[in-house]
Amino acid sequence: MKQLFDDISQEMSALTTKRYSTSFSLGISFLHRDLHKPIYSIYGFVRFADEIVDSFHGFDKAQLLAEFKVETYKAIAQGISLNPILNAFQWAVNKYNIPLDLIETFLNSMEMDLDKHIYDKDKYEQYILGSAEVVGLMCLKIFVEGNDSEYERLKPSAMKLGSAFQKINFLRDLKADYQELGRTYFPGINLQEFNATVKKEIEADIEKDFHEGYLGILQLPKKARFGVYMAYKYYFKLFKKIRQTPAQIILHERVRIPNYRKFRILLTSYVRHNLNLL
Repeated sequence: MKQLFDDISQEMSALTTKRYSTSFSLGISFLHRDLHKPIYSIYGFVRFADEIVDSFHGFDKAQLLAEFKVETYKAIAQGISLNPILNAFQWAVNKYNIPLDLIETFLNSMEMDLDKHIYDKDKYEQYILGSAEVVGLMCLKIFVEGNDSEYERLKPSAMKLGSAFQKINFLRDLKADYQELGRTYFPGINLQEFNATVKKEIEADIEKDFHEGYLGILQLPKKARFGVYMAYKYYFKLFKKIRQTPAQIILHERVRIPNYRKFRILLTSYVRHNLNLL
C-alpha cells in the first residue's frame, strides 16, 4: 500500500527534525496537529540540502546537490519519490501549492555554499533570501492553508522573521562557519577586526527584523500562531544571550540555550498565549 510508504516518509521527516533540531521540533509540536506533517516535510527537505553542503566532506558536494535538485523536481512532477524525505516534501508542495520559484531560490543559496565566500552586500541579501526568507514563505503557505490573500498580506513579516532567525544563526556559528567551512556571511566584515561596535551594528539590524516579524506572528491563523511564537521566543532568548556576550567570546565559543531554559521559555510562553498576552 502506498499509504504505508507515505506514512513512513512522513515519519522519516519528523525523525530528521527531532534528531537535528530540538528547538525547531519543539516549536512544531505546538502547532495544530494538522500542520505537523507538512512542516516536518519542509524541515526534512531543507535539512538534507543543508547537510550536503555543510557536512559531506570528502564527497563531490556539487554533484550530490545537483542530483538532489533533479530528484526534487522529478518527485514534485511525478507525485512520488523513493527517497522518503523527497516523497514527504513533494506531498507538501503539491498539497499546499508551494511555488516552485521558492524551492529554486532556496536551492540556489545552497549552491552558493559550495564555494568559500566572503559575502558582499548583494550576495549576503541573496543568500538570506534563499536560505531563510523563502523557507519562511514555504511554511507560511502551509499556515494559511490555501488562503492566497492572507499569504500575500503576511508575506513581508514572514520573510523578516526568517531573516532574523538566520542572522542569529550566523552570529552564533561565526567561529564554525569561518574556521571549519571558510565562510563569512556578514558583508564587509574582517573577522580579525570583529569587535563590539561591529557586533552592535549587526544586532541592530536583527532587532529590526525581529520587530517586523513579531507583528506578523500576531496576525497568523490560530493553528499556527503559538508554534511560531515559541520559535520566536527561543530565538529572541538566544539573541539576548548573544547580545550580552562579548565579541571576542562569540569568535571562540558557540552560544547555547540549555534544555532546562528552553522548557522554561515554553512554560512562560504557554501562559502568555493562553492569557492572550502575546
